[in-house]
Amino acid sequence: MPITSRYLFVVRMDVEPQKEDLFNEVYDQEHIPYLMEVDGVIAVSRAKAEEFQMAIAGRIDTKPAASPAYLAIYEIESPDVIKSPAWAAAVEKGRWADEVRPFTTNRDHAMYRLR
Repeated sequence: MPITSRYLFVVRMDVEPQKEDLFNEVYDQEHIPYLMEVDGVIAVSRAKAEEFQMAIAGRIDTKPAASPAYLAIYEIESPDVIKSPAWAAAVEKGRWADEVRPFTTNRDHAMYRLR
């Protein structure tokens, strides 16, 4: 699906292995649906890094999985969305704040404006 927003809010993180199933369950079934209710959130996509090979400079290079391993891309209308009271409330709802967030590490956040 093509990106239709003007901004991408990108979140990357790792999760402790023993909490990985809970992390994915809560992210998909609670966290994303709550954030999708926030005005200005258009779409959310998630991915997990993996090792890959690519052709470059006349050879095949093997690249390790990126770190942090998990990626979420939020298509949003403006950077103001993620500082709104609705966003602040949504990121604390459900099991995310107490049962998942404490077991995440290497958290990284970035904002991108599409050109």
